[in-house]
Amino acid sequence: MTSTIRIAVCDDWEHCALECADWSTLQQRADVQIFTSAFPSRDEAIAILKDFDAICLMRERTPFPKEVIAKLPRLRRLLYTGERNLSVDSEFARSQGITVSGTPGGPNKASTAEHTWSMILGATRRTVPAMTGLLAGYWRGDPTGEPYALPDTLEGDRLGILGLGGIGARVARIGQAIGMEVVAWSQNLTDEKAAEHGVRRVEKNELLATSKIISLHLVLSDRTRGLIGPTEFSLMRRDSVLVNTSRAGLIDETALIEALDSGRPSHAALDVFTIEPLPKDHPILGHSAVTLTPHLGFVSTRVYEMFYKTIVNDLSKWVEEREPR
Repeated sequence: MTSTIRIAVCDDWEHCALECADWSTLQQRADVQIFTSAFPSRDEAIAILKDFDAICLMRERTPFPKEVIAKLPRLRRLLYTGERNLSVDSEFARSQGITVSGTPGGPNKASTAEHTWSMILGATRRTVPAMTGLLAGYWRGDPTGEPYALPDTLEGDRLGILGLGGIGARVARIGQAIGMEVVAWSQNLTDEKAAEHGVRRVEKNELLATSKIISLHLVLSDRTRGLIGPTEFSLMRRDSVLVNTSRAGLIDETALIEALDSGRPSHAALDVFTIEPLPKDHPILGHSAVTLTPHLGFVSTRVYEMFYKTIVNDLSKWVEEREPR
């Protein structure tokens, strides 16, 4: 039957929502519209979404603060993928009679840990300049034919992990498997907890000053925001690689570009950015000492299937409850 219930599925940047779950029954009972691009601005997002009864968000791609929610009078159901979303004012939404929920995360921790290592190896083995040079016709050389630094070997060197939680511990195990010494630090990490993972806890400054690879796996909060800034960059080895697949706010992004110019760290492998999608004129795009990916850490087939199948199931129940008896 045709329904007046309108559902917006936002942030399907991968164009895969319809492939990851069976929407057919829901589409027969509601008007489902899928948006595959980022909204240009907050005002435009409000203008587009104001006539929808239910809105689905992919992680934190589209912010939903109080100022947005208050201008969506029809909204009664708000879903987001993953178990938490710091960009949604869930408390305010619920105060307006809106039902808010997330989804199971699926193997997103495994996905992020694996992506972290793809970035570490891509940066240290010089995969990107080697491949782009090869595609440009140079058997040895970057895209312009100029030589690039020799690849590194990580066995026997030090991996420093900031945040030894579900993702950090996985990254640690892979480092151990290839023969790296692994050390870790976070505000709450104890010697005993680190030892459970075969890792040695050290103070933050020691980790920064002695690690070849520095990988961030912390939750963004008031005490971790801007954790890595000018002082921390100045401590890093001149051959170090800084890796961030966690949250952009952990790093002072402006100071990072200055630090890369000065050679500490020697390279940054980044999957997260203060503004996403990354503006085409962002200075990090033109820097030679970076390996960049467009926030792919949690992105994988199994994770997205979990996300969208849960959304379809939850929305189907919600629509059924609203249909006339």
